[in-house]
Amino acid sequence: MATHNPPANGGPTPKSSQKHIWIITGPAGCGKTSVAEHLHKTFSLPYLEGDTYHTPENVSKMAAGYPLTDTDRWDWLITLRTACLSTLKSSPGVILTCSALKRKYRDVLRIASYGHADVRVHFVFLKASEVVLMERVRGRKDHYMKDYMVKSQVESLESPGSDEEDVLPVDAGGEAEEVKGLAEGVVEKVMQVSA
Repeated sequence: MATHNPPANGGPTPKSSQKHIWIITGPAGCGKTSVAEHLHKTFSLPYLEGDTYHTPENVSKMAAGYPLTDTDRWDWLITLRTACLSTLKSSPGVILTCSALKRKYRDVLRIASYGHADVRVHFVFLKASEVVLMERVRGRKDHYMKDYMVKSQVESLESPGSDEEDVLPVDAGGEAEEVKGLAEGVVEKVMQVSA
């Protein structure tokens, strides 16, 4: 399971009285990993690559072209939530990549703040068109997520509603550096408000 600890020479994490779980969400190809790596380096926060927490059975299923069912995902989502809370024991924040396409998946992750008054969960929702997502996924090498899975993910996506106040939308349709900058801006703004 990939856990990336804060870089020794990374930038400072803004001071905050709260602990933050930053979940980078969106369909395959939206840039979750590149944004997470950028935030990891910028804010010196550990980051968990959600895909590495999938069971071998889930990875095999996706590699064979079959989308995961809700049943396939429940234990994985609970494992991610537990890993985030464990990481917060030694860090003011953690970054997690997880598609979290449906509201019920986001709700499972939101439970991390229940009983933890100092924990805040945020979803950095990377939005891009299906055409852009397909182009990006086609350009990947050695990844189990294939371009034909993008359509399934886009069809499964339940875009966050206005009542999901912990969702921070980011336009991910542009170039990688632009998207990273937009994501950094929304995170920094929240960190400053909660300081």
